Amino acid sequence: MNPSLKQQRGLTLITIVFILAIFSFFLLLGFKIGPIYLNHSKVVNALMAVRDTDGVERMSKQQIRIALAKRFNMNYVEKIGLDDVKITKHGNYVKVEIAYERVEKILGNLSVLVDFYEHFEAGEDA
Repeated sequence: MNPSLKQQRGLTLITIVFILAIFSFFLLLGFKIGPIYLNHSKVVNALMAVRDTDGVERMSKQQIRIALAKRFNMNYVEKIGLDDVKITKHGNYVKVEIAYERVEKILGNLSVLVDFYEHFEAGEDA
C-alpha cells in the first residue's frame, strides 16, 4: 500500500453532504414541532389558571368555558377550540378535560401527529 494513502484523513464531499442533510432534517423537524409544543404549554397554562381560580368547583359549565376562552384569547392559543374541552360537573365536583391532536406537514407527504390530553379535577366527588 502506498504510504501517502495511510496519511490521508478527512471527510469526503459525499459524507459532508450526507451529514448536512441529516442535520437539516432534524433542524426542520424542530422548527415544525417546536411551535406545537409551545402552543400546548399555553393551553396548559390557561387550564392551570382556571384550576387555580377561587371557587371553580361552584362555577357553571358555561362560566368555566368563558374563563377558558378568555385565557386562550389572552395567551394567543391557536388551533384549539372550546369543542375540544369536556366539562363534567356533579354538585361541588368539576372535571375539565382537554383532548386534541395536531397534524403538521413536514415535507412532501411526511407529516407528524401529536396527541395531547390535559385535565384537572376540583371539589369533592359526592
